[in-house]
Amino acid sequence: MSRGTRVAKSLEVWTLKLAFVWLVSSVLQFVSPVQAHEVTPTIGDLTVSESTVRLELRLNVEAFVAGIDLDDLADTNETPQAADYDLLRSLEQDELAPMVRAFAEEWLEDLTVVPDGSVPLVLSDIRIPAVGDADLPRASYLVLSGLLPQGVAWLNVHWPDGSGGLVLRQQGVEEPYTGYLQGGETSPSITLAGGAALSPWEVFIDYIPVGFEHILPKGTDHILFVLGLFFLSARLGPLLWQISAFTVAHTITLALAANGVVQVNPGIVEPLIAASIVYVAVENIIVRRLHGWRPVMVFGFGLLHGLGFASVLGEFGLPPHQFVAALLGFNIGVELGQLAVIAAAFLTVGLWFGRHPKYRGRVAMPASLTIALIGAYWFVERVFLT
Repeated sequence: MSRGTRVAKSLEVWTLKLAFVWLVSSVLQFVSPVQAHEVTPTIGDLTVSESTVRLELRLNVEAFVAGIDLDDLADTNETPQAADYDLLRSLEQDELAPMVRAFAEEWLEDLTVVPDGSVPLVLSDIRIPAVGDADLPRASYLVLSGLLPQGVAWLNVHWPDGSGGLVLRQQGVEEPYTGYLQGGETSPSITLAGGAALSPWEVFIDYIPVGFEHILPKGTDHILFVLGLFFLSARLGPLLWQISAFTVAHTITLALAANGVVQVNPGIVEPLIAASIVYVAVENIIVRRLHGWRPVMVFGFGLLHGLGFASVLGEFGLPPHQFVAALLGFNIGVELGQLAVIAAAFLTVGLWFGRHPKYRGRVAMPASLTIALIGAYWFVERVFLT
């Protein structure tokens, strides 16, 4: 073998090793518990009675007090304030409430209710639950109130920069407004008498980013499952068929769960989702090629993952008059997120190395083993450590 051939072979081996290292480093970021520091959206219930506007917020108040910028954030561990956030989570209400009041004085200058920015809101109540499971975000309640000028028939709500997502829900009227705001955004005009419900198309568009964000960056379970599908076969055709089967399946159970037809305890669903990740990854190691049962198996696991998605939409609440539009938008967003994961894996690894004779041994099998170990860790954690 000539020197040039040996150099070329060596470069091929090192390139495959670098591809595997990149994949493992990307996957290993998911080893930390996915629930403990997950960023959840704020739920805001807006009520107007006579001349008083009331906004009740259900939120992860410790993240706000810690000064974490929640916009486009998936995990509070990724921030410099992570240690402060964890400390605040251990405080009881009488210890945390004064800090919340101090934070709210400045924050409420940016949380405005208009017209004309003339409705200052004040913090009228704080409800912080007792310290419970440290692996779950604690849902606290802040009640804000203000006086509306005479003759006001509509208003807008401006959500401050850095505050993450807000699900804003109008209460006590027919055809209420329900919308999703990101930090720094202002709601459309909300008619106080009702009738501001979004059109089906507007609801559909609003829920696409909600579904996408549940995959990228927040859907660690589902990202690993999709990557598990990728490593058995890097060919786009079979991958797209599997992803489509997965999407159709989780749409079915998500719709059933959102309608209350099916209800399964998350304490059962979450460990089974982790087990599905292990199964797919282990099958990649045992089986050398794609078999006919794979799409059927993926469809079955999709039914399971749909129950996991249902808990996410439970946080948002699907608009009852626009249920189908919201459900379709959410699922389109999920599908786009899954396709983005596949596209990233294909463009960085599959396109260049997928047909290499050593791809399976040097990249696919070690990566699948890593995914299987992470899924097994999550399964043990969710069954025995929570």
